[in-house]
Amino acid sequence: MAKQLHKRFSAEGLKMLLEKYLDEKVELIYILEMLKVKRSRFFELLKQYRSNPDSFSIQYRRKRPTRKITKGLEKIIMNELTKEKKLIEDKEIPITFYNYSCIKDQIYQDYVQKVALSTIISRAKKWGFYKPHQKKGKCHDREVLTNYVGELIQHDSSHHKFSPYADKKWYLLTSLNDYSRLLLCARLVERETSWHHIVALQDVFLTWGIPFSYYVDSHSIFRFVQGRDSLWRKHYRLTDEVDTQWKMVIDECKVKPIYALSPQARGKIERPYRW
Repeated sequence: MAKQLHKRFSAEGLKMLLEKYLDEKVELIYILEMLKVKRSRFFELLKQYRSNPDSFSIQYRRKRPTRKITKGLEKIIMNELTKEKKLIEDKEIPITFYNYSCIKDQIYQDYVQKVALSTIISRAKKWGFYKPHQKKGKCHDREVLTNYVGELIQHDSSHHKFSPYADKKWYLLTSLNDYSRLLLCARLVERETSWHHIVALQDVFLTWGIPFSYYVDSHSIFRFVQGRDSLWRKHYRLTDEVDTQWKMVIDECKVKPIYALSPQARGKIERPYRW
């Protein structure tokens, strides 16, 4: 159902309702329910009708004339969309979608040109610079539910070229509150080591307090996992029988580690790595 009143009712139909209200044949509560408007809007329409019943109309009138996009501005939009496409096609940069709001701001910053976001999106669809949203299938094979802040912190790292102007990849270490989605820690490092993850723990604990549990993957920094296809026939240590340095620190802080079974189970912490 259309939201605008002039698309749901004709002027004659609305006049009939207003007349019935003035003749006290229909109560206000029923008219508001039929029109789907608030009391202030209804009495505004009633005032307009009383002042001039013959010329009463509810047709929408655009206050500002539409601006015509010049060829020069269209060329600028095309250039910015082309830049975005190159970033998306670069596999080393974690960008998977077009940021039309950023293009709008960039055009105003570089060319002092104002253009509506809807105009950029319409041109992007017309010229092929558009990626439709994929249909979501089964997202998780294990669902983690939290009821309060500090109950669970999701922690992970990702190796990407986080700037299109960088000459190498960096590791981004992040910690996220599972309940509030607040990003508690974000640290860029050249090499991923146990010490960097321990320092990330320190940043979170000293700034936000000690949580109840930490949600990580089964990386060797976080967990000792004995593989099936080990070259050693005789296994002296099985999974979790040896504590890593990170595990020793988190045990000392009385925080419970939880290990994810798949990347899909850590969707909340994986999401920031897309940009």
